Amino acid sequence: MDQVAIVILNWNGRKMLQQYLSTVVKYADGAAVYVADNASTDDSVFFLKEHFKEVRLILMDRNWGFAEGYNKALAQVDAQYYVLLNSDVEVTEHWLTPLRSLMDARPDVAACQPKLLAIHDKGAFEYAGACGGFVDRLGYPFCRGRVFDSVEHDAGQYDSTQEVLWATGACLMIRSEDYWAVNGLDGRFFAHCEEIDLCWRLRWLGRKICCVPQSQVYHVGGGTLPKGNPRKTFLNFRNNLTMLYKNLPDDQLRSVMRWRWLLDYVAAIETLIVNGNWGDFKAIFQARRAYRKWKPQFAADRRQIQSTRRCDSIPEQKSYSILWQYYIKGKHKFSDLPK
Repeated sequence: MDQVAIVILNWNGRKMLQQYLSTVVKYADGAAVYVADNASTDDSVFFLKEHFKEVRLILMDRNWGFAEGYNKALAQVDAQYYVLLNSDVEVTEHWLTPLRSLMDARPDVAACQPKLLAIHDKGAFEYAGACGGFVDRLGYPFCRGRVFDSVEHDAGQYDSTQEVLWATGACLMIRSEDYWAVNGLDGRFFAHCEEIDLCWRLRWLGRKICCVPQSQVYHVGGGTLPKGNPRKTFLNFRNNLTMLYKNLPDDQLRSVMRWRWLLDYVAAIETLIVNGNWGDFKAIFQARRAYRKWKPQFAADRRQIQSTRRCDSIPEQKSYSILWQYYIKGKHKFSDLPK
């Protein structure tokens, strides 16, 4: 068994592998490095076999998406800690050391992430996870360093190790025993919100999630579905609603879903009228329809999560509305939000 296995999921990402995999191999610090290929149709596999013979290859029979792709890949990896790492991440020297040290020192921590900075502006946080994530009372995710589209520059303001609700799937270290204790990522999500759902389920079991900013990496972001792609909008809305249905306690679920019904349709109208984005407008309606259709598939998941949770509430699910704080009170930085 390896102590740490870095596992990169790839789908037609030869360009990203060529650009960033060398830093992962260089700074692996004794960790095993895997690339799990989701049946790419480009020359990714040929490139890896030719130029990265030290990297262990896992070949999938088709594109299983991010969530199920990782489940199938990690089932073939024997390690104490998994590191789920996006192919568009540039790591830094000794980046693994603070993450591994925290996990070794704190058995109550199931998963952690580094500080995630933007590769195009290395002084700024990156949208996908910044310095650790939270959700508000209505289930909207935000981060230390990023609230909605307001991304802060890194001035060391979030350099303390912090317990969070969720850690980014762009670079996530997780104990293998914790990963499989909750059956891993929900493969039905395909992509988007799957890491938040995973971390939330772990938090209900009393396990902790942390951000360790002494480790930092740089992320391109966007991946195969860049921001503004209607498919991305569809997955974000559908999966967010599904995540809420699974994880919200009974005394919150009905009220939150009523508010989300209203706010989702407001978001759809806003994206059409203000931005003229017909694709996203349709995607939001389609996402809500898809959620209603497949919701019964998750009834058993909800019962299991609610019956086994070990606490009544999670402090990293904030009691305020981030929409109110952001749009009405003008608080665009995490440090300005209520404590």
